[in-house]
Amino acid sequence: MRVLMYCQHVLGIGHLVRSTEIARALAREADVTFVSGGGPVLGFPFPPGMKLVQLPAIQTGEEFGALENCSGAAQTIAEIQDLRRGQLIRLFDEVVPDVLIIELFPFGRKRFSFELIPLLEHVRYRETLVACSLRDILVEKTDQAKHEERVCHIVNTYFDLILVHGDPTFQRLDETFHRTADLWCDMRYTGFVQQTESTRWEAPKRREPTIVASIGSGRYRQGQLLLEGVIRAAGLLHRLPHRFRIFAGPFIPDEVYEHLKLLACETGNVQLERYSPDFLGSLRQADLSISMGGYNTVMNLLATGVRSLVYPYTASNDQEQHIRARKLESLGVVEVLHPEMLAPDILAPKIAGMLAKTPQRLHVDMDGAANTVRVLKSALSTKLETHRSRGLNKVAR
Repeated sequence: MRVLMYCQHVLGIGHLVRSTEIARALAREADVTFVSGGGPVLGFPFPPGMKLVQLPAIQTGEEFGALENCSGAAQTIAEIQDLRRGQLIRLFDEVVPDVLIIELFPFGRKRFSFELIPLLEHVRYRETLVACSLRDILVEKTDQAKHEERVCHIVNTYFDLILVHGDPTFQRLDETFHRTADLWCDMRYTGFVQQTESTRWEAPKRREPTIVASIGSGRYRQGQLLLEGVIRAAGLLHRLPHRFRIFAGPFIPDEVYEHLKLLACETGNVQLERYSPDFLGSLRQADLSISMGGYNTVMNLLATGVRSLVYPYTASNDQEQHIRARKLESLGVVEVLHPEMLAPDILAPKIAGMLAKTPQRLHVDMDGAANTVRVLKSALSTKLETHRSRGLNKVAR
């Protein structure tokens, strides 16, 4: 089975992490070509069994406004768009994939229609299985009805399958996309996709008491303020035996990182890093996690069972993280931080109090990557049988 996967991260790296885990599972029994359209992440653990193709990189600002060239090349956005569009179609013709997986589009990434609609038109009527890879909670749009009408049209024109990477006992897609009944293709819940540890983890013989704080890519201003609040609170918690390990993110602006570094130097109990490919191993050793509430972060929290304070991203009226965090809080899995709680004199006792609590465990399907492989193989077999049947019928007539 030949698979072509497309993933475009524009601000954070959550979409890249989830797609890579699916590619890792697929690469065990398929030839996978992985197309990344966002900025490269230094040290990111791509699986060795797949071919990586980096498009000229594009990103957006935190307000998800105009597209920005982050490829380093002296070209206009229009020129980069032309390059990417042509490269994608040529790549499809080189790979001739049995399966094309497009992450999020058309439920998001509308700005990338310039390259994805031509690709889908190029693929249309072929035997290639076209699948959308989708997280379980979507972002509400300003004109939701118009957005959902557009999504239904694109899905019903081009797609064979929607893969929802969640557990319907926790969250159903129709809670944030209300026209699932109008989608003609098959839709399958795969379970949650969790991150693979870069090395085989073993509990250390001597474990240092640790509190981990992280904010994903580091580009969200809301997350940067969270880290500043944690570092200042750490300065009030010297009586704790814990050391704070803070991961600022691979895309954090240099000036913000330098500011956090100065604050960390003043406390004496904070270790500041940008990024670790073995973040999950660090989290397993922690007594408490303080983080934002993105999909992959929450998967790490569920996988490790660590005590968790979650500060969901809510800028630009994006409620995805808030919905997830509030549900988990209602089940006793995490506790949610609100903006007023970032003041050091409020956050410090909150951190100390969390160390005495035992979180509930959430029993959901966490085998999403392996399940995705099984679903794709079955769907491809069905599509090929349908094509062959139609071919035989034409001959018979």
